[in-house]
Amino acid sequence: MSVPDPQRGPSSPPQPTGESAPGPQPLLGATEIRRLANEIGVRPTKTLGQNFVIDGNTIRRIVAAARLDPSETVLEVGPGLGSLTLGLLDAAARVVAVEIDPVLAGKLPATVRAFRPHLADSLDVVLSDAMRVTELPAEPTALVANLPYNVAVPVVLHLLEHFPSLQHGLVMVQDEVADRLAAAPGSKTYGVPSVKAAWYSSMRKAGVIGMNVFWPAPKISSGLVSFTRREPPQTSASREQVFAVIDAAFAQRRKTLRAALAGWAGGAVEAERYLATAGVDPRARGEVLDIIAFTRIAEAKALS
Repeated sequence: MSVPDPQRGPSSPPQPTGESAPGPQPLLGATEIRRLANEIGVRPTKTLGQNFVIDGNTIRRIVAAARLDPSETVLEVGPGLGSLTLGLLDAAARVVAVEIDPVLAGKLPATVRAFRPHLADSLDVVLSDAMRVTELPAEPTALVANLPYNVAVPVVLHLLEHFPSLQHGLVMVQDEVADRLAAAPGSKTYGVPSVKAAWYSSMRKAGVIGMNVFWPAPKISSGLVSFTRREPPQTSASREQVFAVIDAAFAQRRKTLRAALAGWAGGAVEAERYLATAGVDPRARGEVLDIIAFTRIAEAKALS
């Protein structure tokens, strides 16, 4: 692969010398991203939710907000052409990149060898659907990813479930999805993503990213969500039992819990009984309950 002249500007790659260069390393800009895409005949597709970051300052902002320790192994989902990957390699000990597109997965190691030759051995590329991956070549301690809008929530929940080594992370998602993940009980955006995410971690919104830093530019802004792993609530109910209550409570959002949980409980009378056992007002709606309250409801049925 040809390497552009490093005099072209701050987003140009270094010459591959095989040695670590001092100071901040250049990141991929719009010119490099489009050139790499042309080399392999790739055009971003809506099907895979591909929007490539083309702004180095945005990458630096994401990496800084992730608060990575230099000893960490980072899991990146959907690395695409590698713009975020390079920034993560600069900040962490290792990056495990999960990519569903075989063409992009095949190109990524060569890109890292060209732009970060001294860090090429610190990258593992896994060709897989992030929704199905359950094993990785190294245990990740952090998740940092620009996630496809259409699968962001299930991907985050899947990875938190299957990789307990993940202790913290930062994901970039559609802005309204970011609001849902980080929402607190009682807010208009509080719902299934908010409660299920709270089973695994505490989440907070860490910023908004504009549209023009992507290729192609999406029609809406993106949001950054930071999370820190915590232990699930102590309960005799299983995660599946708790999540079933959550799904039922929000399937008919405007109904009272007595009505919304009737199908789950086997009738409105049974639902009211379980709610009373859990100390929850049957006239309340799911949007006002935290993860602990949902856990108590699930436990009330499990112990009945």
